[in-house]
Amino acid sequence: MYQIDDVTKTYQQGRRVVRALRGVSLTIGAGELVAVQGPTGGGKSTLLQMLGGLDRPTSGTVTLDGADLAGMTDAQLTAARAGTIGFVFQTFNLIPTLTALENVETALVPAKVARQTRTSRAQAALDAVGLGDRGDHLPGELSGGQQQRVAIARALVKNPKVLLADEPTGNLDEETRDEIVDLIEGLWKDQGLTIVLVTHDSVVARRAPRRLRIAKGTLKELPSP
Repeated sequence: MYQIDDVTKTYQQGRRVVRALRGVSLTIGAGELVAVQGPTGGGKSTLLQMLGGLDRPTSGTVTLDGADLAGMTDAQLTAARAGTIGFVFQTFNLIPTLTALENVETALVPAKVARQTRTSRAQAALDAVGLGDRGDHLPGELSGGQQQRVAIARALVKNPKVLLADEPTGNLDEETRDEIVDLIEGLWKDQGLTIVLVTHDSVVARRAPRRLRIAKGTLKELPSP
């Protein structure tokens, strides 16, 4: 699935050079559920951006199913993200003026899916996350946990091979956090998705069969829980 070889990422901040990733190498097999932990600024989100083709490494290679993401054109990357990779973020990123169903449908617009098909697939995705009866609600009419479920449905509606989740429970209370992790774990088991979950929460990370820790741009494997 993923092969990362000697990836570095540096940023220039004024006169200061920030080394976000330092020679990271990693293999993630198809169907794995991997949690990535680490301190703020340690490189977690940068690594996830590399996996999602949202940023390019300064050096090294990131391949997904044999395709070099760093070597793709912007158009090729956009197509790969639209058809292969689903994203879930801490802040939900829902459009407040659209209903839950319409928010999910937006993920299919770049793929030029017909309107009727978009609607039926969006409804099925909401059903899969337990919100089949909330499709006509605006985000402001939903709880934080429900909004995150809509965001997960939006990621799933593309039928991706990979789900990348960046602190998906960071804005939720403990009870809702556990419900969202249960949902993600269930989707992993039922759909065979490859899931990479970035989290600062050890309770969440310990639910994953495989755990990694990244700090100061350096990655290491943690013992299985």
